[in-house]
Amino acid sequence: MPDDTTQPNETLTGTVESIVFRAEDTGYTVCSLRVAERKDTVTVVGTCAAIWVGETLRTEGKWTRHPKHGYQFQAASMICVAPTSERGIERYLASGMVKGIGKELARRLVAAFGKDTLKVIDKESERLREVDGIGPKRRKKIKESWIEQHAVRDIMIFLQSHGVGTAQSARIYRQYGSEAVAVISENPYQLCRDVWGIGFKTADGVAQSVGVPPQSKLRARAGLVYTMETFSDEGHCFCLDAELILHAQELLDIPAEILSEALENELERKELIRDNNRIYLSSLYRAETAVAERLTTLQHTDRGFRPIVVEKAVSWAEQRMKLQFAPMQVEALQTALAEKVSVITGGPGVGKTTIIRALVDVYRTRGLKIALAAPTGRAAKRMEEATHHAASTLHRLLKFNPSAHGFEHNRDNPLEIDVIILDECSMIDIALMHSFLDALPNHCCLVLVGDIDQLPSVGPGNVLRDIIDSEVIACRRLDHIFRQEKGGAIVRNAHHVNHGEALEVDNSDGSDFFFILADQPEEVIDKMLQLITRRIPSKFGFNPIHDIQVLTPMRKNQLGAENLNGLLQEALNPTGAELRRFGRCYRDGDRVMQIRNNYDKTVFNGDIGLVRHVNADEQTITVDFDGRQIGYESSDLDELVHAYACSIHKSQGSEYPAVIILMTTQHFKLLQRNLLYTAITRGRKLVCLVGQKKAVGMAIRNNEIRLRRTALRQRLAMAG
Repeated sequence: MPDDTTQPNETLTGTVESIVFRAEDTGYTVCSLRVAERKDTVTVVGTCAAIWVGETLRTEGKWTRHPKHGYQFQAASMICVAPTSERGIERYLASGMVKGIGKELARRLVAAFGKDTLKVIDKESERLREVDGIGPKRRKKIKESWIEQHAVRDIMIFLQSHGVGTAQSARIYRQYGSEAVAVISENPYQLCRDVWGIGFKTADGVAQSVGVPPQSKLRARAGLVYTMETFSDEGHCFCLDAELILHAQELLDIPAEILSEALENELERKELIRDNNRIYLSSLYRAETAVAERLTTLQHTDRGFRPIVVEKAVSWAEQRMKLQFAPMQVEALQTALAEKVSVITGGPGVGKTTIIRALVDVYRTRGLKIALAAPTGRAAKRMEEATHHAASTLHRLLKFNPSAHGFEHNRDNPLEIDVIILDECSMIDIALMHSFLDALPNHCCLVLVGDIDQLPSVGPGNVLRDIIDSEVIACRRLDHIFRQEKGGAIVRNAHHVNHGEALEVDNSDGSDFFFILADQPEEVIDKMLQLITRRIPSKFGFNPIHDIQVLTPMRKNQLGAENLNGLLQEALNPTGAELRRFGRCYRDGDRVMQIRNNYDKTVFNGDIGLVRHVNADEQTITVDFDGRQIGYESSDLDELVHAYACSIHKSQGSEYPAVIILMTTQHFKLLQRNLLYTAITRGRKLVCLVGQKKAVGMAIRNNEIRLRRTALRQRLAMAG
């Protein structure tokens, strides 16, 4: 076997024996090929759109010698065709490429139909019922999966020729079906608007590949919208018009005159909105103006029930709860009862939950219709446990309708309630606040509760801070700490961080807060693994998978969530039924997180669940989200990531029995006071901080709040 790059290309044909490695995003594949004239298998390395065990693979390339793995065939081209031998057909069907066919059924099908098996599935699928175990439903499922696989393969081949990976190709097929090639050929930039996970750069690459001119109006308009979406991803609601042109010019390398003309086109099409010198995505402009209008309307509309005598209600609540409110709590409770719209803010342990409980008791005694809500399931569950009153997430309260792609409760169909208390408001972005306020009847009383010192919402806007800063809505800030009992170092340290003070650490047996020093990333990882696998479970009795959450500032790098999840999965859940997809291995018992809103499944970005069942034959898994069993097909699995570790941003609104926080100077770009504060306040019973004193000090000292471009504060002030 020569190893000379000057040699001409050779052709190699054989049966795919196994797939050693496959990167779903790029199509890069390492497979084992059985060639007729050789006794041993051959390793082939290359890129192909789709490949299954049992297929015949025709390749063209050269032999190379890998220093570790020996001789390999480096394929410049790889073409797969359906197998023709009975053995190849059986392995092909047993690989999982057709839903409803596993290893045993593949054997029986080949035994029944021999070399005609694939022809029967494709052209004579009614004959499948001649095989035991195949009824009408299973026959239909097999046939539909067969058709889909061939359609996806054709589209993948087209897309890969234009630089799109296989994982993205599957999503494109789900969006457009058989029309995918036609849609992309007409306007490749439609991809980054319609298909989750495909950005402008991918669409731009496809556009250039299919011949869209670099300075075309189509590209300029798409680039402007993408630039605006980039600002939105950074939390901004608008950008200045000159700023938009400048950033788009850097992205596209298109003259400013063409971009200015394209901007006018987008403004005429109402894709973008100009408000003075501010440029908005139309959806964000509508949301920001509507939030200001709805809050003003709610504030100035009479409530739908007889006013409450505030002093008597406060006194009654104290007697009922058998406690005496602190002066600040009295003020907060009085404000919430007296005002139509009010805000209560403050950190952990200052009595926000006590105020919510008192309000619920008072309103319930009056026989009013009360709703409690929060952005996340965990936060809603905490409200429910504290108040003994039903609470729900905003999405479930508003009832999202997938067929209409909107909430059932809106301005035309408002909620039938008298009072609503919304918790964890710092998490709520401008779009969700718009939908929420739109669903409230004008007579409804609204109490907003949250902690403005936490990280702002992941989505655009700075809603809670803007409302407070407008000074139009009545607000009370609680800052007296009540949770001062023994072992309350979590609460005290959260407030120390918030005030720019050093941590209070003694690492004694009675503490609920520990700081474990580690300098090098390898040492941080080693101590984190010791804590989660042995030390915390043995000392505190916490379950490593259910009760302990590892938090880190970043998603990438050695101490990022992606790398840590791989290590934690091997440490906590190394064996069991599994399904591999998109470079990840999903095992029965894995802790996973949904990373996008999926309204069809009613699971949302940040929801955490446990894998409860893996079906290798059907290529599906079932995930338990707080008692709800949600099914995922293999093509949906890019929506799930492992959640043994997650970024601190993703942990917002959640609370865990125990958290392990990793913090080193490797994270220097993100080391901010509100980041550390948010991380510490995620732990309910135990916080273990692992890392460097220098990194923690950097975070505490850095109180620079990254300003977001929003105009809600000004709109409220003008309306007020």
